[in-house]
Amino acid sequence: MDEETPAPSPPSSDKPSQAPSWAMVGFLLGALFVLALPHHEAEEPSAAVPPPPSLAEPPGKKLPLTPPRISTIEAVFDAYGQDAVWDHDTTQVALWNSESDSFADCFEVLRTPDGFFFRSIPQLTHPVLTHGVKADSPLRFTETADQRAEWLGEKNEEDWRALQDTIKNQTSHDSH
Repeated sequence: MDEETPAPSPPSSDKPSQAPSWAMVGFLLGALFVLALPHHEAEEPSAAVPPPPSLAEPPGKKLPLTPPRISTIEAVFDAYGQDAVWDHDTTQVALWNSESDSFADCFEVLRTPDGFFFRSIPQLTHPVLTHGVKADSPLRFTETADQRAEWLGEKNEEDWRALQDTIKNQTSHDSH
C-alpha cells in the first residue's frame, strides 16, 4: 500500500498583509463620525428633584440669600482673575455662594487702567469657560459665543491632525 504524502504547504511570507485590518477601518469610521457630529454647548445640569426643605425653615418660606459684598468679589477676583477671558475689556464671572452651594453670585467685570469695576448681574449671559481653568476655583469664567466657536474650531483641527498622524504612523508601520 502506497501511503500518500501530504502536499507541501506554500512558503509563509514574512511580510504582513498590505490590506488594512478591519479594526483599523472601524476605528477610522468611528473617529470620522465623532468629528462630523455637531457640537453642543455644555449646559449645567439642572436639578430634577428639588432638595428636601430644611426643618429649621418654615414651609413655603425661603430665607433670602445675603447679597455678596463687593469686597468679597474684589478679593477673590484678585486671587483667581488671571483665568478671565476678556472681550473689549469686559468679562462675566460667577462667584461660589456657600449659602446656596452654587455659583449664584454673578458679576460683570470692567477692566480699566485704574483697576477693575464690578457690577452685579442676575445671571451669566455668556457660555461658561470649560477649558484652561482650575477645577477648584471659586469663580466660573465666561467667554463669548465667538470665542467658544474659535476654540472649538482649533480643537477640531488639533483632533483631526492627531487622527491623520495616527493613520500615517499605522500605514507606515504596516508597510514595514
